[in-house]
Amino acid sequence: MTVSTLTAIEMTVAVALVTLFTRAVPFLFFGGKRGVPKIIGYLGKVLPSAIVAAIVVFCLKDVDFANTPYGAPYLLAIVVTVLLHKAFKQTLISILGGTVTFMVLSRVIFI
Repeated sequence: MTVSTLTAIEMTVAVALVTLFTRAVPFLFFGGKRGVPKIIGYLGKVLPSAIVAAIVVFCLKDVDFANTPYGAPYLLAIVVTVLLHKAFKQTLISILGGTVTFMVLSRVIFI
């Protein structure tokens, strides 16, 4: 299935407009002197941690901790990710470090 140039341009414009709209909406609702409501500020503080916890649970749901290697690549990658994030406070460094650790452990060491 091929996409014509016109369709590709239309899709790009649609995505650009939706992105612009979603980025402009908070300024429309919370701009000026009104400030951010307390509930929005609270959600902005607690949701990132809740989302990370949900991702960790989702990633570990099918890990077999009863058989060799007992989930070692997963657990070690999580430890590396946490330590890198605590040390550097850079999300990309911690994600990259954890991913590389997991891939090396699961593909090279714990085959």
